[in-house]
Amino acid sequence: MRKEYDFSKGKRGAYNTRVKKQITIKIDEATIKYFKALADETGVAYQNLINLYLRECASEAKKPSIKWLKSS
Repeated sequence: MRKEYDFSKGKRGAYNTRVKKQITIKIDEATIKYFKALADETGVAYQNLINLYLRECASEAKKPSIKWLKSS
């Protein structure tokens, strides 16, 4: 190994194909409680579980049931 490496010409995230972007989102307490309990079961951080679930929904083009918005 070298004592020092020159990263001045490097590009951040050049080899990381799944870059995450931090956002702010309001999630109800019951949903957070559910994912935290799931995190305790699985050993995976609850934020990662939420991200995995949202990614699955996006990849399968799942759409939520929004019945309360539709007029009767």
